[in-house]
Amino acid sequence: MHILKRIPCRIYQLAFRAALPILPYREPTPLRSLDAIAPLLKEKGIARVLLVTDRAIRGLALTKPLEDSLAAAQIACAVYDETVPNPTIDNVEAARALYIESGAQAIIAVGGGSVMDCAKAVGARIARPNKPVQRMKGLLHVMRRTPLTIAAPTTAGTGSETTLAAVITDARAHYKYPINDFALIPDYAVLDPQLTVGLPPMLTATTGMDALTHAVEAYIGRSTTALTRSMAEQAVCLIHDNLLTAYEDGKNLTARANMLDAAYRAGIAFTRSYVGYVHGVAHSLGGQYGVPHGLANAVILPYFLNAYGSACHKKLARLARKAGIAKPDTSDAQAAEAFIAWVCQMNALMHIPTSIPQIREEDIPGMARKAAKESNPLYPVPVLMDAHELEAMYRKLMPKEVQS
Repeated sequence: MHILKRIPCRIYQLAFRAALPILPYREPTPLRSLDAIAPLLKEKGIARVLLVTDRAIRGLALTKPLEDSLAAAQIACAVYDETVPNPTIDNVEAARALYIESGAQAIIAVGGGSVMDCAKAVGARIARPNKPVQRMKGLLHVMRRTPLTIAAPTTAGTGSETTLAAVITDARAHYKYPINDFALIPDYAVLDPQLTVGLPPMLTATTGMDALTHAVEAYIGRSTTALTRSMAEQAVCLIHDNLLTAYEDGKNLTARANMLDAAYRAGIAFTRSYVGYVHGVAHSLGGQYGVPHGLANAVILPYFLNAYGSACHKKLARLARKAGIAKPDTSDAQAAEAFIAWVCQMNALMHIPTSIPQIREEDIPGMARKAAKESNPLYPVPVLMDAHELEAMYRKLMPKEVQS
């Protein structure tokens, strides 16, 4: 990126970092089981709720205990289970209509990141009935209190149960973008490992690497705080020690609980310190081709860590030493290389590919422009890149036979 473009980006990021101590960040109150939801709602005098989920989750009967407990407590529950991966504006509007029609007073999300993002966007539309989703993209375009929201993740990765972001797809424009607003942080997060036991190995892998991406991008960026550095370090250590176990033995509740904790901590880290180009590129791939977000992040992460080079060696080296990937006396460059090698090894062991075969050369310029628009100047990345430089990164993600 040309220096005349870099300067305003870095000034913006410095100003945002300076404001971090006074911004209204908060953490959701943790709950350890779905059984805690009905008593909580009764205590708050809430008699009608909207449950946002998807057909797969409901088909596995993961929401049935909650629905039964709500019925027993005489709390009416309208269910929206049409959420799709990479949730769309149509999903948000249909769920919002059901919320209004049913007279709901609160929102419960049970599912992965897509479900939680859909639920949070519904809350934003309830708070801002005259503002369409398209006008909420970016930073602080909600700015009103949303209905009480309870997020119960069934995957350990997105961290959406902790964050101020909801990522929504405009299916007609093939455009996926984040809505970032403090109002979107859920009020409660249900961290119940039983909800993740049935997660297939590949989803365990990609959502786990999604959590790793959140922690790493937050950590190597230039807007960290003592809290976000600590949370990111803890998340990386938990993922290092537990992800393969959860992948190989899905019924291991200790590993599942630790991965939920890792995703939660990574979510806190990137909510305050933001992510980077891995996410900007992943969002564009999700919008253009429907590539699942966790899978995209897992594939993309090592390419950008290599591209950043020495600009992130010191921080990656610290993570490598903390997690036991590198010895304490290893040089920064060697420890950073060991960390990137470990990321690649994790992907290989869990059968995550090294490329995104859907990418077409003719789509690259448009996707690169969208990724650059999302990322600059907001994301405090170690090395700034413009759309032209990002185009080269998309080409690296193409299968080798296509590149040649």
